[in-house]
Amino acid sequence: MTSARTSTPSTSTWAPLRSPVYRSLWIAQLVSNLGTWMQIVGAQWMLVGDPRAAVLVPLVQTATTLPVMLLALPSGVLADLVDRRRLLIATQGAMAAGVGLLASLTGAGLTTPAVLLTLLFVIGCGQALTAPAWQAIQPDLVPAGQIPAAAALGSMSINGARAIGPAIAGVLVAVSGPTLVFALNAVSFVGIVFVLIAWRRPAVSSGYPPERALAALSAGGRFIRSSPVVRRILLRAALFIAPGSAIWGLLPVIAKDRLGLSSSGYGLLLGALGAGAVLGAFLLSRLRARFSQNALLTVGAAGFAVATVVLALVPIFAVVFAALVVGGAAWLLSLSTLNASMQLSLPAWVRARGLSVYQLVFMGGQAVGSVVWGVLAGATTSSISLLVSAAMLVVCGLSSLWWPLHAKTNELDLTPSSHWPEPTLIFEPEPLDGPVLVLTSYRVAAADEGPFLAAMTVLGRSRQRTGAAEWRLFRSIEHEATFVESFIVRSWGEHMHQHYTRLTGQDLLIEQAVERYTDGVPVSEHYLAVRDVR
Repeated sequence: MTSARTSTPSTSTWAPLRSPVYRSLWIAQLVSNLGTWMQIVGAQWMLVGDPRAAVLVPLVQTATTLPVMLLALPSGVLADLVDRRRLLIATQGAMAAGVGLLASLTGAGLTTPAVLLTLLFVIGCGQALTAPAWQAIQPDLVPAGQIPAAAALGSMSINGARAIGPAIAGVLVAVSGPTLVFALNAVSFVGIVFVLIAWRRPAVSSGYPPERALAALSAGGRFIRSSPVVRRILLRAALFIAPGSAIWGLLPVIAKDRLGLSSSGYGLLLGALGAGAVLGAFLLSRLRARFSQNALLTVGAAGFAVATVVLALVPIFAVVFAALVVGGAAWLLSLSTLNASMQLSLPAWVRARGLSVYQLVFMGGQAVGSVVWGVLAGATTSSISLLVSAAMLVVCGLSSLWWPLHAKTNELDLTPSSHWPEPTLIFEPEPLDGPVLVLTSYRVAAADEGPFLAAMTVLGRSRQRTGAAEWRLFRSIEHEATFVESFIVRSWGEHMHQHYTRLTGQDLLIEQAVERYTDGVPVSEHYLAVRDVR
């Protein structure tokens, strides 16, 4: 029998900070985020004076985020299979070394645009490996009911750093050049490493063999494909991120060419986006209490479209600054809604893999979008590129009418539930033996066939989410009112994970919905593939 959720989500955004480990990591992350945003400003400003700035400057975002497109899925698998604490220590240390090398080369005058973009790509690889593990350790730091609040605090950290870091970087770059900014970012990783070393994460023991990397990657992909809720979240994220990336890629060009600003002025504009996002974080809980998540996504897309139009057409600093504050709040509103929905739709066993796909859509959309908007700006003008992106944001907002997020994602029961009965075996297969065929027989009255078939469609997706590589439902042509469900799992070890680690309370509810239309308790049998039979 599944266990019910015993914790109630905290209504306070600050509740997770009561945990000493979470509080220390949050502060260390804030410092690291400051360094990251300072580095972005320094890198972009190094390229603003280049004749190819309209193309090169957006490539800073591309070089930073493109690694996510290449490593998102492997990093999610890695974070689900290895000790996440050790993985984070390794990646944070590697990024510190990479940024330190960038600072050294810049100080020696050896950082050409090619060198800069290459090193940013390497550092981005570390960020790609970090993101899923960082998100996935949140349940180890705070109670389950505080996970939405922890996600909001994480967004606040990123956007607070965005509000402060660029302004600091603008002054430092104007005074001493980008070398100091890069050096400070290298140091900013040290705090996270120290806190992670001091944290003693509880050991997790399992009586089942660990998942193999390729099998785990395949299982994560099946979960995404078989989850309509998750697929819709990813679609909504792509629809917003692709046009929304234009502001981030073209803001430095607009700041220099249209507004005539220095690096410090550009930092203030970037800080306006961050300040707006922090303001949005403070308002978020009230807005969620009054409006649906689809309404919030529509408002967020519309607000960011307004900011994009103002940036494209208005050459007045104060007006652009105010519009970017609104845009920052709209950005936070959209992404927090999407992130919270994603967190609440993923069971623990596949959390890092699911979040890695979300990161792939988010960061990959920024990477590809930055290139597209940069190329369009080079072929036309930056203003035209921004206006096209604004029009697409309006379409994104309106599309929530026919592609809405599924309601009540926060009511999904994702607590583990080992409710399948233990199979009676005449011998114990090895973990790699397989494939495994599972057959389940159902007797259904003629009057119940319609709702039974509808319920079985939902059950089929449940089987595939938890491990079935193939699933079919058959009707007997020899026995009246008899149906046989069949699904194949690729190995006995994976089927054991399906039995004991992947099922949730939501899967139990789906099975109970099927059993309402059946006569008696369904009977299951297991068959193991025989090898070397031709």
